[in-house]
Amino acid sequence: MILDYEIIGVTVLWTFLYLYVIIASIDFGAGFFNFYSKLTGDDNIISPIIARYLSPVWETTNVFFVFFFVGIVGFYPDTAYYLGTTLLIPGSVALILLSIRGSYYAFNSYNTESKLSWSALYGITGLLIPASLSVALVISEGGYINETAAGIDLNVEELIFSPYGWSVVFLAIISVLYISSGFLTFYAAKAEDKKASNLTRTWFLIWTIPTLVITQFTFLGLRQHNYEHFVRAQDYWYLFGLSLLAMMTAVFLVWKRRNYGTAFIMIMLQYGFAFYGYGISKLPYILYPYVNINDAVVNENMAFALTVVFVLGLLLLIPSLFLLARLFLFDKDYVKGKKKY
Repeated sequence: MILDYEIIGVTVLWTFLYLYVIIASIDFGAGFFNFYSKLTGDDNIISPIIARYLSPVWETTNVFFVFFFVGIVGFYPDTAYYLGTTLLIPGSVALILLSIRGSYYAFNSYNTESKLSWSALYGITGLLIPASLSVALVISEGGYINETAAGIDLNVEELIFSPYGWSVVFLAIISVLYISSGFLTFYAAKAEDKKASNLTRTWFLIWTIPTLVITQFTFLGLRQHNYEHFVRAQDYWYLFGLSLLAMMTAVFLVWKRRNYGTAFIMIMLQYGFAFYGYGISKLPYILYPYVNINDAVVNENMAFALTVVFVLGLLLLIPSLFLLARLFLFDKDYVKGKKKY
């Protein structure tokens, strides 16, 4: 019975992580595009759209990640032992970068004129944060941790020169730009701002090919690094096939300048199918080869309590997102800049 709780638990936790990937990608990418538009002189076109999106949602972005982090340690305490040491450096870097992004809001809120240096820090950190966090997924594939009598050691040289590791890092960065540009195209169209939607549409189409290419490199890197996982992933080929189909549908709709909302839903499905396909094929391992769901040390009562808490948390947060979007993000007057909060 405990295994059933753990499967439900890991599914809920994976959902938290998936939602964080989507929401954070929009946030991180919007910051970078805001900086890029200032460099190209297009900030008068797109910056107001980005500001209207970021204003009500920036504080909610990390809620899903916090739930995932607390849950993964609660369900699988060994992850804290193995990843706590090995992720000390990339984790610390991510926290510093998050602090810099948070400082941007403070400076930007109390100054009437936004400085390029602030926008640069905000935009660049938006790409470096997912890059640093993606190291956790790389390490979870195994081959980078050495367990000795003295404790846990991270094979830094192996990690730095790992083709698979770098493919995941670049996948994280490119995905941020791809997902964010897709959403901003939809949001600009919702605001009936043709210039802004044309600009973000161009960005989205530009990042389509790199997204497709880096995805293939990541799979090839997985084959070289963890062949067992690669073979299991092939058993779920239909999920990755649906992901590709969703991507083609999204690109087609954006190319034809039609149904941008449906196109973004396709983008979410694209990453959803691929994300869950990757996660399912990785089971029962959480961290190769040290942690798997069969070896969780929580007892049945603890597993049940954690499952209930996180399911309720998910059921609370998802409606909250819809409410936030309905009352603020997609309010007819707010999205067009006629109302401020």
